[in-house]
Amino acid sequence: MKRVEAMRGQILSGPIVKTLILLAYPLIINRLVQVLYNLTDTFWLGKLGRIELSAPGTAWPLVWFFMSIGMGFATAGFAFVSQYVGAREYEKANRSAGALYSLMLLFATAVGVTGVLLAPELLRLMNVSDTIYPYALSYTRVIFAGIPFSFTLFAFNFLLRAVGDTKTPVKINIATVILNIALDPLLIFGIGPFPRLGVTGAAVATMFSNSVGSVVGGYLLFTGRVGIYLTPETLKPDVRFYSKIFRVGLPASIGNSTTALGFVILTRVIFTVGGLYGQAHGIPNFEDVAFATYSITNRLTNFMFAFSDGISMAMGTMVGQAIGAKLYDRAKVIAEKTMAINFTILGIGTLLFIFFRVPIFRFFINDPAVIAESAKVVKYFSASLPFFGVFSAVNNAFQSAGQTKKSMVLSMVRLWGIRLPLSYGLGLLTRDTAGMWLGMGLSNVLGAVIALAWFLRGSWMKAIIEE
Repeated sequence: MKRVEAMRGQILSGPIVKTLILLAYPLIINRLVQVLYNLTDTFWLGKLGRIELSAPGTAWPLVWFFMSIGMGFATAGFAFVSQYVGAREYEKANRSAGALYSLMLLFATAVGVTGVLLAPELLRLMNVSDTIYPYALSYTRVIFAGIPFSFTLFAFNFLLRAVGDTKTPVKINIATVILNIALDPLLIFGIGPFPRLGVTGAAVATMFSNSVGSVVGGYLLFTGRVGIYLTPETLKPDVRFYSKIFRVGLPASIGNSTTALGFVILTRVIFTVGGLYGQAHGIPNFEDVAFATYSITNRLTNFMFAFSDGISMAMGTMVGQAIGAKLYDRAKVIAEKTMAINFTILGIGTLLFIFFRVPIFRFFINDPAVIAESAKVVKYFSASLPFFGVFSAVNNAFQSAGQTKKSMVLSMVRLWGIRLPLSYGLGLLTRDTAGMWLGMGLSNVLGAVIALAWFLRGSWMKAIIEE
């Protein structure tokens, strides 16, 4: 507990930018390693073809939708644990962590079973093309089967980040990703004694690696080797605390799940608009080209967001503990500095993306149609990325303060109120994917403006552990 107390002191009274970087750099490394896995996955599947490369991109919005329901409650748990640490209520922090961990394990098991059973209907809902469907189905079912392990690994990351330990989760995640990367080509292509599983092999590699990480994380939590110490006593159901988790976490769950559902619908939009463009120009199966371009673009933007997300998550720890200690002005300054840093980082990343677009896309798949479509991404979408850094910082500040209703509304407005209507409407109006990309870009800019205006009102600066 001395380590937690020392970190608390630095978070609440140390230099803001220095502390932010200290907390953020392990998180950035963690995200970069995760993105490296995704890029590696994309690289190897790209060797099989455009169709195989697209399969994981259709699966993850579905997985994210179901996981996001539980992640909302994990967000609430993070807010409680970090604020209890800020208030020096360490025993309450441990009890909150234990109750959250057991709740997440039960929920994740239910999600895994549901996802495996409903995968065919869900993929049809997304209007996945007949060529991609069989690959997407096998990939999706394997990923859902491993959800309980993925979820408990996420819970481990959340709990340690709440107490200011951002290094231990990174070590475990790096090991799991290295294992994943090593298994990918072996299981995809059937090298040596391994079977040739193709797209399914990528899913098996992911599930197995997450399982290993989950077991290691659980061992550390239950042996008291990290800032949180779980025992059979702390894991017992706590109805009073569960009511708090549900009260604070329900808006976050609704916000996260509706955001994830929005990306399921966005997948349908991409296939639909891509198909319309192909029909208008006599290009068969252009919807596959549009989605392959989106899949690669998503991987590349995730690489850029690894930096801003890491900083935003570190900010969340600092804001949560500052609010728990009633240092509201400090919490506001921390968030403002994070916004400025995020905007700068993503601005630099956008310039590199614009200048090196062709060799980057060609690295993954040497498909002239996909490379040509990527020019529209640069022209109509890329300039909006720095604004997403501002949006992300505000959203994390709201969540860390426990103001999950504000975060829910903000996320829903950006996606359902702006991105989906504009992407589909402009795509349908122009019968061109350029309109779709423009709609996505405008949602980032307008979402950031709305988020910043709400942030400056200051209504989010109050603790939830007093309620």
